[in-house]
Amino acid sequence: MGFPRGRRRLVMAVAALLAIAAVAVIVHRVLAPAEVSTLARGDYPAPARPAAGVIGRLPVAPLIVDGRLRVYAAHRQVYADRPVDGRYRTSPYWSYRRWPAELTGIVASGSTVVSRWSDGQLVALDARTGGVLWKADGPKPAASTAVVRRTWAAPVWDPRGLQLADLPGGRTVLLVSGDAQARGVELSDGRELWRVDLPGRCRSDVGTSSSGQLIGLDTCAGPATIEFRDAATGVVRERWRPPGGPDELLVTPLGCRTGQSDCLALRTSGPGDEGGRGWLLGAGVPVAAPALDPAGAVLVGDQAVVVLDGVAVGRSAATGTELWRSEGLGAARVLAAQPGRVHLLTEANDLVTLDPATGAQLSRFLLNVGSDGTGWAPGAVAAADGYVAVERLRKPVDPDGDDRRYYYTGEAVILAAT
Repeated sequence: MGFPRGRRRLVMAVAALLAIAAVAVIVHRVLAPAEVSTLARGDYPAPARPAAGVIGRLPVAPLIVDGRLRVYAAHRQVYADRPVDGRYRTSPYWSYRRWPAELTGIVASGSTVVSRWSDGQLVALDARTGGVLWKADGPKPAASTAVVRRTWAAPVWDPRGLQLADLPGGRTVLLVSGDAQARGVELSDGRELWRVDLPGRCRSDVGTSSSGQLIGLDTCAGPATIEFRDAATGVVRERWRPPGGPDELLVTPLGCRTGQSDCLALRTSGPGDEGGRGWLLGAGVPVAAPALDPAGAVLVGDQAVVVLDGVAVGRSAATGTELWRSEGLGAARVLAAQPGRVHLLTEANDLVTLDPATGAQLSRFLLNVGSDGTGWAPGAVAAADGYVAVERLRKPVDPDGDDRRYYYTGEAVILAAT
């Protein structure tokens, strides 16, 4: 015997409602905003002291944090591995995921790692544990058509609209900007210090100065102008143009502590210029520094370093006085710099590290790992805590090629200790 017709319809209706409810639960679980924080298991590693040489190769760009961890970016994740001098990427030490927001950039100061997301949210993580220290709302990132390649070098080594500025007394301010707004956030607790409206894409960030200012380039009305905004208050203290400079300006920060943060100088040039004009930054308007004029010159501390005709030359950035020279490098170029070190890359892909104060050679070795060889061109580069990480690109470099054509190998980043 079956169910009476009325009862059968009732059972079918209840079953349908239960099915709809089950689907709704599944859809909610899949589509609802979510975050997953996987905390560290094990002790915070001590700083490593590896011998000078190639450490290994990695598939993605590392951000060296606190001299102890490597932190990486992914589409919806920021994560760390250890040890900092490990030959390969290992299982995550900690991990933080958000959904459906996408990761747009990361920066770090000490043991604090700040991630920025496509919905504007800022999430600060404790590098020692992976735990969330604070969350804050920020302006949505500026729209970008730039392709994020598989190493994630741009969001990790050069995050757009995400800078740090150190202030007197040990404070650090996180500076976050989008197309329409900029904000200053206290790094220690996520407290908002100020917010200002911006005119749009005609203004862009350049970096921050070691004197605690956000440097911007304003092309909104008339000739390009460089603005210096106080990182603690958001007030524009100076608006400046290089005397006799072109209406269109390209501005390159120099002597930065990390990335484009806490920079000591900048170089201005016009479109197509091979060199430009170097300027030292301080509390007032920039001061001319001709030693930084040549394209490829870098600033490390008080010294300007450039390679000319195979000779590395160190000069006083303030006076231009030659301090030292290192010959016999051949067709070398300045690859990167960090406090206490300037890194050169020779035509044979030897990495040569010099003391910027004396020119003394600190290390020299071939940038090769395994059987990969050296038939590659350098791409994006980062240098911090004595380490150098370099993207290896396939020759001839095709900037429009897909990742398989663009990169030299699957594990495209080579990591070295200097």
